[in-house]
Amino acid sequence: MSSSSSSDGPVHSPLLTLPGAVPAQAPDEGVAAHYGDLFKEQRALADGTGFVDLSHRGVVTVSGDDRLSWLHLLLTQHMTELPAGQATDALILSANGHIEQALQLVDDGETVWMHTEPGKQGELVGYLESMRFFYRVEIADRTDEYAVVHLPAGSIAATPASAAAVRETPHGRDVFLPRAELPGFAEEYAPAIGVLAHEALRVEAHRPRLGLETDHRTIPHEVGWIGTAVHLDKGCYRGQETVARVQNLGKPPRRLVFLHLDGSEVHIPVHGDKVRIAEGDAARPEAGAAPEGRPVGFVTTCVRHHELGPIALALVKRNVPVDAPLIVGDDATAAAQEVVVAP
Repeated sequence: MSSSSSSDGPVHSPLLTLPGAVPAQAPDEGVAAHYGDLFKEQRALADGTGFVDLSHRGVVTVSGDDRLSWLHLLLTQHMTELPAGQATDALILSANGHIEQALQLVDDGETVWMHTEPGKQGELVGYLESMRFFYRVEIADRTDEYAVVHLPAGSIAATPASAAAVRETPHGRDVFLPRAELPGFAEEYAPAIGVLAHEALRVEAHRPRLGLETDHRTIPHEVGWIGTAVHLDKGCYRGQETVARVQNLGKPPRRLVFLHLDGSEVHIPVHGDKVRIAEGDAARPEAGAAPEGRPVGFVTTCVRHHELGPIALALVKRNVPVDAPLIVGDDATAAAQEVVVAP
């Protein structure tokens, strides 16, 4: 059995009516980018106070006696022995090993609760339905009923009694809350913090996000999802051959890097801006076939951090030297790289 109640259009949060709320742009349409003071919100989040409205994310549940063994066959994560209440991440790959879905999930003992990127829930439910066959599972799109809110690491706030499920991670708690309770939650758990602050801390922690750090040909090794969202000691799943081949050969085409950007620039790079080898470094043979001016990658996410200044994640060619100075975008903003995924 299955049910689906949510369209894949933007879900607009009632918290956009809070004082100072500025709507976020894609891919985070439907919630607030910030509430008037971006850096203050970042500091609050880093200090473990407030909450982030992630109610635009898709919520999907899988229940039934076969849910864990069935999901084990479909996802990159080891699911058969997942303890109730233990949060984990998982991917759905194409037959060629490219990332199609990134799921943050938890099993409550009866139901697996998962949230995914805004607008991806319909695609997710469609794929799960197509693979259900004779298994005793029930699949449901719960986006219209439940919203995700994030309590930061270090928060002493109690989880609401009405929460359907909670994902406890090193970065905080993701709470699946009845959507009708969002306004009351905001009053009790203030201050509300926008998704830009949440993104800044995500970039600082080098955590990839589907649709930003990934494109149509990204494989898990490139962005550092091996070990966190991909379990290497489990049976077959779609795309596993690519994962095993890259794991054995150790040569993914690209790698994720963290960039410290020149803070003197007025504008910061945006998603898709080209990354190039800085002039004077391109003559080194180990820089590969990438002379100054030829792109070696692109920016995936760029943010202004309250302590680090402008920082970014980027995907670059695997053979770009780890100590090569880089420039980003049309303004040729200087960037120093830190290794996220080793070449």
